[in-house]
Amino acid sequence: MNLPASFISAVERLIPRERRFDDPLSTLAFGTDASFYRLIPKLVVRVESEAEVVKLLRLASASRVPVTFRAAGTSLSGQAVTDSVLIVLGEHWNGRDIRNGGAQIRLQPGVIGAHANAVLAPLGRKIGPDPASINAAKIGGIVANNSSGMCCGTAQNSYHTLAALRLVLADGSVLDTEDPLSVARFQASHGELLERLAELGRQTRADEALAAKIRHKYRLKNTTGLSLNALVDYDQPLDILTHLMVGSEGTLGFISAVTYHTVPEHPHKASALIVFPDVETCCNAVPVLKQQPVSAVELLDRRSLRSVENMKGMPDWVKSLSATACALLIETRASGPSLLAEQIERIMASIADFPVEKQVDFSSDPAVYNQLWKIRKDTFPAVGAVRRTGTTVIIEDVTFPIERLAEGVNRLIQLLEKHRYDEAILFGHALEGNLHFVFTQGFDEPAQIARYEAFMQEVAQLVAVEFGGSLKAEHGTGRNMAPFVELEWGHDAYQLMWKIKRLLDPKGILNPDVVLSEDPELHLKNLKPLPAADEIVDKCIECGFCEPVCPSRGLTLTPRQRIVMWRDIQARRRDNAGSTALEKAYRYQGIDTCAATGLCAQRCPVGINTGDLVRKLRGLDAGHAGTADWLAEHFAASVRASRLVLLAADSARRLLGAPRLEKLSGVLSRISGGHLPQWTPAMPQPVRLKRPAAAQPDERPRVVYLAACVSRAMGPAGDDREQVPLLDKTRALLEKAGYQVVFPKGLDKLCCGQPFASKGYPEQAERKRRETLDALLEASRGGLDPIYCDTSPCTLRLVREQIDPRLQVFDPVKFIRTFLLERLDFEPQETPIAVHVTCSTQHLGEAEALIDIARRCAREVVVPEGIHCCGFAGDKGFTSPELNANALRTLKEAVQYCEEGISTSRTCEIGLSRHSGLDYHGLVYLVDRVSRAKARPV
Repeated sequence: MNLPASFISAVERLIPRERRFDDPLSTLAFGTDASFYRLIPKLVVRVESEAEVVKLLRLASASRVPVTFRAAGTSLSGQAVTDSVLIVLGEHWNGRDIRNGGAQIRLQPGVIGAHANAVLAPLGRKIGPDPASINAAKIGGIVANNSSGMCCGTAQNSYHTLAALRLVLADGSVLDTEDPLSVARFQASHGELLERLAELGRQTRADEALAAKIRHKYRLKNTTGLSLNALVDYDQPLDILTHLMVGSEGTLGFISAVTYHTVPEHPHKASALIVFPDVETCCNAVPVLKQQPVSAVELLDRRSLRSVENMKGMPDWVKSLSATACALLIETRASGPSLLAEQIERIMASIADFPVEKQVDFSSDPAVYNQLWKIRKDTFPAVGAVRRTGTTVIIEDVTFPIERLAEGVNRLIQLLEKHRYDEAILFGHALEGNLHFVFTQGFDEPAQIARYEAFMQEVAQLVAVEFGGSLKAEHGTGRNMAPFVELEWGHDAYQLMWKIKRLLDPKGILNPDVVLSEDPELHLKNLKPLPAADEIVDKCIECGFCEPVCPSRGLTLTPRQRIVMWRDIQARRRDNAGSTALEKAYRYQGIDTCAATGLCAQRCPVGINTGDLVRKLRGLDAGHAGTADWLAEHFAASVRASRLVLLAADSARRLLGAPRLEKLSGVLSRISGGHLPQWTPAMPQPVRLKRPAAAQPDERPRVVYLAACVSRAMGPAGDDREQVPLLDKTRALLEKAGYQVVFPKGLDKLCCGQPFASKGYPEQAERKRRETLDALLEASRGGLDPIYCDTSPCTLRLVREQIDPRLQVFDPVKFIRTFLLERLDFEPQETPIAVHVTCSTQHLGEAEALIDIARRCAREVVVPEGIHCCGFAGDKGFTSPELNANALRTLKEAVQYCEEGISTSRTCEIGLSRHSGLDYHGLVYLVDRVSRAKARPV
């Protein structure tokens, strides 16, 4: 069904063109969430204010147009897909207000859960919900799904930690429960609705059998259906309404702000892994542990442990466990070390009589602690990584009454075996009887769908009917379990849910078929295809965990969307279905505006670097291999040419003035389609390179200094207060610290290969890399001397692939923390500094070290939230400046009180300087300024 013309024209008047999407690429890209369902919206609208939501809902209500709300799209049950209108949160939903010393926090729905915790952390607080997706999931989705997690349980979920809510109903009316004026207005305009809610509450509480059933269901972890516990827990209609909104999955209204009661975040923690000989013993220990001071108890069956036993870093003993082994990963937290020790003693004493096959004692050592949790966290991606291409990974989410947990686990295992889900694993939050089982499933053929249907019917009967449990503990009902809500809840409760739905959404426009559906086969329809696209990305499960760190998010496509679109293009090619238009759009949105820095791989559960796919695609289109060969062979000449270009630009600046040159170069850049870079005041001057004199041997320790090509070509900007080139500043700092600085032979021609790799010329890139490594091996006397590379992206390029083990190559951060801190005295400066952690610094594992060094150098350090990659990406800041601008759109406000920024990549610093209004410099400038050489003993 097409959208009414009157509705479309009204939306066009309301929402600017750049925030409306109806083209095939955008609708498919936005029509994907983390579930295994796919619906293509007819219109996607990015909203930036509550007023826009109000007007859209009034338009939708008048025209009876269904709408679906979407925050991060990490939901697993099909809550955030639609074939009608998709309303997506834009950039202006990030409001946060900490109250009462952190006891409460007011959040808008676009705030990422982990960001809320980051601002609460200095106060020793956090929000209650802790879903596994917290680094990507947004508050709107966390509340709407009543998400929980490993430590949250039922006591700290959104429902139980809710203090207040601001919401928009289907008719466009707004209610803010912590604003007395808003409440008064709503009571006047919606008094009948509130009275009907109050009456539903009275009727429900008076029905002893129904009320008892509701209380039983929410004694368990449960997100199946609407939150009927609101009707028995509260008698005031406003309380009933706000708590009904929690877990309603966008079917009852739009949540535009939530106030949480926060919970303590204890600083001291320890974990242990106890492996029991069988499921029964393991599960029987859980009720005992529930009475102890534990914050999390995670169950892992033998299949889960087997799925990770061959992974790097896993203990050898995992492989030797018995076939029936079942483990509990236990965590306890406390406010102090002595209390932590007492809690550990109590916990271990409580389970001392249970037979144990293997045990890793409680440890607060981060190395041990993190390794134990790595076992737990790697189980899900382990299944995803071994699945057959074209199949999806399904993670189901059920709850058994804890007293019947052992029986429930064994019965689930039997069902998985019966239906031949041989790769399936089972793990979960044991304290709540909440189990996740993960399996791979194809939907290409009717037989595969029939197998899935038979399995799910038996699971539903087992969990909901036989055990009286819940079919969805924390992932939400969605489309996946909507046909089973009545089976789980029974007729009376189910009809009560429909009464609530029709009361709050009488025209049925809010997310139809989600939570409640009259279609008994809904869960088998609109199943998402995952066609083969490329072996680099075929393991993608489209979870969206990658999206928050992508610099093109909000400009073009995210990594998830790049993969979705490439899959579709490849499928169209195979089917001769016509992909030309999509491919043309994908050229800019998917390839040209990808920074290809690979931060997505750090967030991806299966380690996919979408940048690798983009570089491969660039390579397929790279038609200038001869030119690349020439540049590789004559690299010194190309560096000299770069200096000449910078000299010409700087001469033009002096002649025309910065404002006129910036305007003129912008016009020329647009006319050339980005082939001519746009000049900005942050543009470097050329380095007037002095050829380093040959080092004369002395008693000082040697360091080989590899100055990157950008350091050899690009000096400071014309109006930068620092006018000493990075190369000279670095050499001076190293000599201050007592080092003899040695340069490799033929420095001018050396290159890590990154410029070639990013353009799709891997052969030339590897040739230059090998040449550089050979020169470094010689300069370091066979690896005897450490090697300092002054640019972190170049360091990463050199060390990421195979490298001679004798070579010790350091980026600025690692070299300074390893060698210079002990040789220098520091006097931190009073003026605040901003720190940008480059993508390469993150890949090298030096992010925290960079911040620690900065804090040694300055009393106040600002690390802008939400900026993970600057988007300059070598030369993208010149050729696609909109990518750099998009990635740094929040930078200026975040660093407005700073006087300087630091980083470890000269090209990144160009974009950072331009978009912050500060001068960004290499880390060595700051270290040199605040340090002096330690006195050497005579």
